[in-house]
Amino acid sequence: MPIPRETIATARLALRPSTPVDAERAFEIQSDWAVTQMLRMASFPPDRTEIEAWFAGHPREWAAGAAYRFAAMLDGRMIGLIDLDEIADGEGELGYWFEQAAWGQGFASEAARAVVWFAFAEAGIRSLRSGHAADNVASGRVLERLGFRLLDRVKRPSRSRGETILQCRYQLLRADLAEYDRSFDKTDAQTL
Repeated sequence: MPIPRETIATARLALRPSTPVDAERAFEIQSDWAVTQMLRMASFPPDRTEIEAWFAGHPREWAAGAAYRFAAMLDGRMIGLIDLDEIADGEGELGYWFEQAAWGQGFASEAARAVVWFAFAEAGIRSLRSGHAADNVASGRVLERLGFRLLDRVKRPSRSRGETILQCRYQLLRADLAEYDRSFDKTDAQTL
């Protein structure tokens, strides 16, 4: 049964299922090299048509249970995106990016905690993967605070940088987190 496309409220953010209208704001955010260099699969400079096509597919991916993507909204303005992607056989991948002005304020941790909760309690995911460029130490701290365990460091191609980077890869198992065993309540995210 498909999961309803509903907004998750956190203490400061509204995590709204992304829509095609978010593509323009995403293009603006990814036009900042400081942001996009940390995104392994993004192009730089960003390609507006590619971003529009990607966002156009978000509602379809949600309906199919293949990906759940949320626009992170602060005071009615999109400041980033957090998603569960590559969902299959009870596994998925957590990803996120935020505009540079939002860095260092705990927004990534706040949003990621709510989406991890959604993944385990609502989407039925048992195992989450995530990763970051080795030089993106702040992203690693977000994952560690959530309980992700470092699995390894591997060389991977970075589309944005046009070179091979060292990527730190992590995993979080639902079984390791007893607090996810109870039913998901969207009001829980407000207190995380």
